[in-house]
Amino acid sequence: MSEMSLPFHVKFEPGKIRSEEWSKSIKDPEKYWDEKARALSWFRTWDKVLDDSNKPFYKWFVGGKINASYNCLDRHVVTEKKNKVAYIWEGESGEVKTVTYYQLYKEVNRFAKVLQDLGVKKGDRIALYLPMIPELPTAMLAATRIGAIHVMVFSGFSADALADRINDAGAKILITADGSFRRGKIVELKKTSDVAVEKCPTIEKVIVVKYSGQQVQMKEGRDLWYHELMSKVPSNTYVPPEPVDSTDPIFLLYTSGTTGKPKGVQHGTGGYLVWVYWTLKWAFDVNDKDIWWCTADIGWITGHSYVVYGPLLHGITSFMYDGAPDYPQPDRWWDAIERHGVTIFYTSPTAIRMFMRFGDEWVLKHDLSTLRALGSVGEPINPEAWLWYYKVVGKERCPIIDTWWQTETGGFMISPTLGIELVPLKPGSATYPLPSIVAEVYNDNGQPAPVGERGYLVIKTPWPGMLQTLWRDPERYKMVYFGRFEGIYYTSDYAIRDQDGYIWFLGRADEVLKVAGHRIGTVEIESALVSHKSVAEAAVIGKADEIKGEVPVAFVVLRSGFTPSDELKAELSKHVRATVGPIAVPADIIFVNKLPKTRSGKIMRRLLKAIVSGATLGDISTLEDGASVEEVKKALEEMGGHLG
Repeated sequence: MSEMSLPFHVKFEPGKIRSEEWSKSIKDPEKYWDEKARALSWFRTWDKVLDDSNKPFYKWFVGGKINASYNCLDRHVVTEKKNKVAYIWEGESGEVKTVTYYQLYKEVNRFAKVLQDLGVKKGDRIALYLPMIPELPTAMLAATRIGAIHVMVFSGFSADALADRINDAGAKILITADGSFRRGKIVELKKTSDVAVEKCPTIEKVIVVKYSGQQVQMKEGRDLWYHELMSKVPSNTYVPPEPVDSTDPIFLLYTSGTTGKPKGVQHGTGGYLVWVYWTLKWAFDVNDKDIWWCTADIGWITGHSYVVYGPLLHGITSFMYDGAPDYPQPDRWWDAIERHGVTIFYTSPTAIRMFMRFGDEWVLKHDLSTLRALGSVGEPINPEAWLWYYKVVGKERCPIIDTWWQTETGGFMISPTLGIELVPLKPGSATYPLPSIVAEVYNDNGQPAPVGERGYLVIKTPWPGMLQTLWRDPERYKMVYFGRFEGIYYTSDYAIRDQDGYIWFLGRADEVLKVAGHRIGTVEIESALVSHKSVAEAAVIGKADEIKGEVPVAFVVLRSGFTPSDELKAELSKHVRATVGPIAVPADIIFVNKLPKTRSGKIMRRLLKAIVSGATLGDISTLEDGASVEEVKKALEEMGGHLG
């Protein structure tokens, strides 16, 4: 491993011995999960914990009957948690609302009745295209209450992207809003929905939440106002929760493939709920005193699992924010943590690096003493960002729970565990697999890679939260996830295991460069660049090279106080050479003010590659700021329109 990745141990008092918990789960997984699943409320317990008779289509808690809405709400409102706050919601304008478990329970029952009156039945698909407002979890839970399957589409997607997902799922209802807010401007969700629905023959009704207050066109006979529908339903309405089979789908969530159409990841009800309940407990040891803030949008799996289902299953209070993280000032998030007393903060490395760029002073002006744990999700966190997060935000007292998982896994897979034992932490490593997860790093031949050697992360055991299949595409499911290594789940992520057994992620396997026969993860080069005092963010891609096959090209955003220059380029090249090795030195370093990112904060390296190669950009529906693309194009033009 490179020098920048050498172990840096942070000691915390251990709880129960983690290895014993993991060993117990591996020794007899069916007995283990039989016990763990009883933490939830079932209408009927299962006949069989795991049916693996038709691999890789695993079925969990077969014969069990359960309901997600009941577990998130009903079982809490008959306890002292009835009037506990479920969500503290804040809008970009500063408006704050609180919603108790009882209030949410009543709203969910009323909206479930609305859906029933519109003809929604068990197994029907309901599409959601909403901002981060309380009506979103309300709609999700109302759908699950009557056994419908929700299909959340991120509100940053284009009309075409929305239509593609609605049509693939065959949704009959779309729930959207008149608009949302982003950096003080209105995002016209209803207008986008109208364009999409023209291409969606299965949509019967469009329900519109009045949020932004802007005037919108309502199509008679199709479009209905949310508040008007709800006003017709008595406040004491009770809709009995539909007992669904544990193996019935709870939701579909579409994730991009490297090629072809988006994949409709299908999660089952019982296994998913059990998995998100326990993974949240293991990783963060949540309790009734916590104010939990997962900054992810509910349009992604992180929001499904750890803004909606995980926290509500535990009956804890979540903070939910709708708006840009740095608007109107770069301390918006730190201010929110201070005002609301947030105890656990879970965000992405991209956000952390952005705040690093703004400088320590924006953090230091706020009292963040309520924080007891910090989390990271979405991509590998480079050690430099980890240490800044630990020292500046956490004041060297909050452990960092760096989680690795995917849309397909349902919840955390590899992570430190506050709820079992917190092992010594190493900046940049997600540490060890959670109970029942057997992870391995394979080489190209499907053999375990030696310690310190890069390979493909695979999961050798089934787990309750795993996807059931791809919606109406079982062959693609088998090919994508179990085709690379026979019968073993292929994550498409690149990783290494160190001498202590810790797992380090190096990004997607398709973000690996092969330079003169040497495999180099783009994340490793990016981490080296970001560890330099001048660099706030970096994105590395590969460019074809006649001699080496491929060479790295780096796009770099500088911290305030630093200016692009040939001297700085040379210094950064020297730094990468010293940190990773000569083979990793970028052929070109291009300074830009911003990188193209999705609304969820992930760098769109695909777009960078397309711009560099002169290829078409393809789908840019998830791009947050089109100016970032022009920025890159302009930087290339100033270099003469070519690289190298």
